[in-house]
Amino acid sequence: MIHQKVIQLLLVLLFFNGFAFGQTDNFSVKENYNKQEVQITMRDGIKLHTSIYMPKDTSRKYPILLQRTPYSCRPYGEENFPRKIGPNKKMMQAGYIVVYQDVRGRWMSEGSYDNMRPFIPKKKKNQIDEASDTYDTIEWLVNNVPNNNGRVGTWGISYPGFYATYSLLANHPALKAVSPQACIGDFFFDDFHHNGAYMLSYWMATALFGEQHDGPTQKAWYNFPKPDTPDAYQFYLDHTPLSKLDPYYKDNFFWQQLKEHPNYDSFWQKRGIIQHLKSQKIKPAVMTVGGLFDAEDLYGPFNTYKTIEAHQKNKNTLVFGPWSHGGWASTKKRQAVGEVFFGENISQFFQEEVETQFFEQHLKTDNKKRNSLPEALVYDTGLKKWDSLSAWPPKQTKKMQFYLADKNQLSTNPKAEKKHRFISDPMKPVPYTENLNFRFTPRPYMTGDQRFAAKRPDVLVFETDVLQEELKLSGEIMAKLKVATTGSAADWVVKIIDVHPPEAKNHKENNKARPMGNYHMMVRSEVLRGRFRNSFAKPEPFVPHKKTDVNFVIQDINHTFKPGHKLQIQVQSTWFPLIDINPQNYVENIFKAKESDFEAQEHTVFGDSYIEFDYIPQTNKAE
Repeated sequence: MIHQKVIQLLLVLLFFNGFAFGQTDNFSVKENYNKQEVQITMRDGIKLHTSIYMPKDTSRKYPILLQRTPYSCRPYGEENFPRKIGPNKKMMQAGYIVVYQDVRGRWMSEGSYDNMRPFIPKKKKNQIDEASDTYDTIEWLVNNVPNNNGRVGTWGISYPGFYATYSLLANHPALKAVSPQACIGDFFFDDFHHNGAYMLSYWMATALFGEQHDGPTQKAWYNFPKPDTPDAYQFYLDHTPLSKLDPYYKDNFFWQQLKEHPNYDSFWQKRGIIQHLKSQKIKPAVMTVGGLFDAEDLYGPFNTYKTIEAHQKNKNTLVFGPWSHGGWASTKKRQAVGEVFFGENISQFFQEEVETQFFEQHLKTDNKKRNSLPEALVYDTGLKKWDSLSAWPPKQTKKMQFYLADKNQLSTNPKAEKKHRFISDPMKPVPYTENLNFRFTPRPYMTGDQRFAAKRPDVLVFETDVLQEELKLSGEIMAKLKVATTGSAADWVVKIIDVHPPEAKNHKENNKARPMGNYHMMVRSEVLRGRFRNSFAKPEPFVPHKKTDVNFVIQDINHTFKPGHKLQIQVQSTWFPLIDINPQNYVENIFKAKESDFEAQEHTVFGDSYIEFDYIPQTNKAE
């Protein structure tokens, strides 16, 4: 049994709004800041609990930094101080008015909670959304908090990152700088779904979002499930079909919403925020931050940046580093994701030289250098260095197609007559990692060694010869598969892998039983639930044995495959228990599938299938 206190600890590490990250040396928040707790009244009369930390030095005016969160702005009580406030230590010591607010319906705030509350573009009278709550909060702060300079910034990681994005829609004139970080863009493509496939690995997190509490509270009111085994693979296999999980969430309204809305219908569409970044005028400077190995939120940060860049004229910056979810807020010297080491002081560099600089530039009225950050700062996860770019993707990229040829080769020439076949058995699904202990949400698999999967008969493997020169892939990846199945439903998983040479050296982060020599490092991976190949809103079955196009986006990468390495592609149909099991017989709603719907099927991938990359030719590597 997983102990409840362990789950609570995992929750804090995963979601908490920034207080839990890092050490602060000898700097004391209590000695340098005054704290005030207020209830700010929204336009509909609901009061939101707000904690305000104000520098004790009142000889100058300060910008306001605001974070709105569903995860609590603890510690409560004006006499209680956290160890850290603000985005990072340097900014905390530099002096900002730092404000945290419980969003409506959460913790000490009044009102009802709505998961990914829809934005209302043209509000009437006292209609509210998170944009109006943000506007009303900023309006109160700039008019009531002493020593503020009239300039406001917002930031947040994960769900608070979503609220940071949402603040852009508030259109308050005092809002000058916004940094959405690991920001949720749409729950049909982030966190709980990837391209329509249900992320079973996120099932535990459902507890956080589907229970209302009775009025303001300082204590957690939600209850996490208590699996009876630490073996996640076996637990979820024993609870297939998904209806076997129902007893754990009898009163969880979000679990019911997931079940009742398996398609990208109006319920999900109106909760997405990306589309509103096109239609609403955005004025604040934006710095979107993400981790290239973020298991939860890749879609949100990439599409937040790209949409603003395509439709707005404001200052817009992208930062992606070699981090998992929120890793840039850490103070660890050595940066690793799973067993792959990327370098030292990477997060410190971001915090001190990028994040701090962004807010200083746009929130300090005496700062004239407003445009010194590059358009895009993206880490090359193969060469292990930062690329400073004038555009993302880089302007000099070209398209490259690798076809899934015979003899397990990647080729530049299609061979349509070639057929790669495998049996996909729902009761023997391909694991997503070798370490299948229960995790609140899995992360290390994003760089995980894929040698175990390459040995399975239900995983197709294709690779280049040993590379003689660098191959730099920068930008979006497209999977363009030609497939057939003996059934009427299937999922399709594509993994991009960097096969290290035999002489690759170990480091202290990797498991010595799994040496880096011939390590199959996953660089990027994605799934498409095949029923959504033509429309996420209108699913359709496969016609058995019919050759069918299956095209989907695999999120961007910035990775150089070095000489001596190989580029490998793996294609499979199960990825368990990262995603749930597809019955492989078409049913209207997989959440309501019966045991009799699950059946092994033969899948075929044709030789004119290909993976398309953005790459930088060797002669144009320097921008």
